[in-house]
Amino acid sequence: MTMPPLSAPINAAIPGTTYSRLRLWPAASLLAAALLAACSTTPLPPWPARAPAPPPRNAVVAPAPLRPGVVQAAPTGQPVPLPVPLQAGTLQDLPYSAAVAARFPDPVVRYSTPGLAEQRRAFTTNAELNHWLEQIADMPSRSATRAAVLRLGPSQRGEPISALVLTRARDTHPDSLAATKRPTVLLIGQQHGDEPAGSEALLVIAQELAQGLLEPLLDQINVVIVPRANPDGAATGTRSTANGVDMNRDHLLLNTPEAQALAVLARDYRPILVLDAHEFTVAGRYLQKFNAIQRHDVLLQYATTANVHEFLTKASNEWYHAPMLQALKDQGLSTEWYYTTSSRPDDLRVSMGGVQPDTGRNVNGLKNAVSLLVETRGIGIGRAHIQRRVHSQISAIGSALRSTAERAARLEQVRSYVVRDTIAQACRDQVVVEAAQTPEKHALTMLDPETGENRILNVDWNSSLKLHTVKSRARPCGYWLSADATVAVDRLRLLGVQVLRVAEPGALLADTYQETSRETGARQDVRGPMAGSDGIVRSQVALVRSAIDVPAGSFYVPLNQTLANLAVAALEPDTQSSYYANRLIERLEDSARIMGTPSLVFEEMQ
Repeated sequence: MTMPPLSAPINAAIPGTTYSRLRLWPAASLLAAALLAACSTTPLPPWPARAPAPPPRNAVVAPAPLRPGVVQAAPTGQPVPLPVPLQAGTLQDLPYSAAVAARFPDPVVRYSTPGLAEQRRAFTTNAELNHWLEQIADMPSRSATRAAVLRLGPSQRGEPISALVLTRARDTHPDSLAATKRPTVLLIGQQHGDEPAGSEALLVIAQELAQGLLEPLLDQINVVIVPRANPDGAATGTRSTANGVDMNRDHLLLNTPEAQALAVLARDYRPILVLDAHEFTVAGRYLQKFNAIQRHDVLLQYATTANVHEFLTKASNEWYHAPMLQALKDQGLSTEWYYTTSSRPDDLRVSMGGVQPDTGRNVNGLKNAVSLLVETRGIGIGRAHIQRRVHSQISAIGSALRSTAERAARLEQVRSYVVRDTIAQACRDQVVVEAAQTPEKHALTMLDPETGENRILNVDWNSSLKLHTVKSRARPCGYWLSADATVAVDRLRLLGVQVLRVAEPGALLADTYQETSRETGARQDVRGPMAGSDGIVRSQVALVRSAIDVPAGSFYVPLNQTLANLAVAALEPDTQSSYYANRLIERLEDSARIMGTPSLVFEEMQ
């Protein structure tokens, strides 16, 4: 069977749509499911044997100097003389030798932001960042480019979290961007406050998209940039938000205003690509465990969690990861899959990024977006090598922007198919409730901390590219939630998941949850216990099939909707990321799996 022509995604249950006295009939739902099921095993559309030729080199990698001996200043400022290039880093505070530092020379191109100024001790402040974005938005456009600053909301300490929208649409409202039929890219920096290179790089990217070498890409794409998602952490140089939560483990639960701000932004603008810019530890645990230093400039990964559609994984690998590797290689930058290790000194395993549906990378994959993680070397070395770190981010981000522009139509075609297939799976087959990494061996290149020479370590490696199923169940038609589950309902709606309110009482065929064991503790990732995650409930459950009474005022979450797999991640109770485990749903009896197409009357959700 060949894939039918695809246009805009078909959303049987569109996030944000209101329903007023809507009756859902079994026959209609089964017919829709049958029609969509006919395409559920369709292969991907033909992929190009050869990628389109990239734009000229000077227009794709990074902003070049304005003229010999000059570096770009602030958006509306004047060029300033290029200072003498810095060395790779001052060795006084570095956890390695001059020989290691020599492996990471500064790039030829030099970048200028407030935080990258010569003799500067601090990175760009949040006030400077917002002024930079406002200047870009206020600059008269030489083309049809429109730019606007969005205030996504205050951080926990009252700092603005800001985004810049860049588009050729008539204005910067989400509906106007959607009307262009151009895919939207969302770029996010500094979720962890002690990882500044992504934020500095995104300020440069914003400027170059507005009135620079990257601006022509806006003929094919829209771009939304959040240079700093965690302004409180950035102000103190700490990983977590002000209340001690790792916000990059909060994208399903949305316990922090910072994660909520990103969720609403993604819900409204529906990006086809989300790129998350981070930095990784250079020495730390690796020096302690392996007597070695991180070798690579950039670590990369895409979404790797249960139920991410295989077509998105294929697009992520072939259309983004492979071209990005080449772009970084062309700049003399070394790469590897993203990996980390636990804080236990005796644990010598190395693991790729986690497979829980809690990070921005994995949650955005469940939102049917290509979701990329770009990590550059930086934690623990202060300002050393900062120009190279920023250059690494800009090279990777530039590649992702080009890949989206070159394949805009194909990406929309693939996402439309993914949406259809996801909707069609309701009430059918199996759904993976929990998955795990696959152990294997991996030859990992690191550096000797004294000589700077390469060291090849054959490590125990947990691969996120090969997941194995730990737990699966029959995929329900939807989930019922009691009237008391309002916190969970609010969080789901922030994510864009459709939730219907029951208007008239009825009965449904359901699998209810019966607890067989429980324990309490903290959520775990590869590093160990997650910051700010104490007191979760880890239950094991058995399913009990029965007819349940459904009162008016309770809720129904259908799985014949675009974000069905995100709802599964939140509502299956016996995983560490679930809303029940994290006490957003208080009791097991407040939710149930609905195993037949309901005939119910729903009312509008305000």
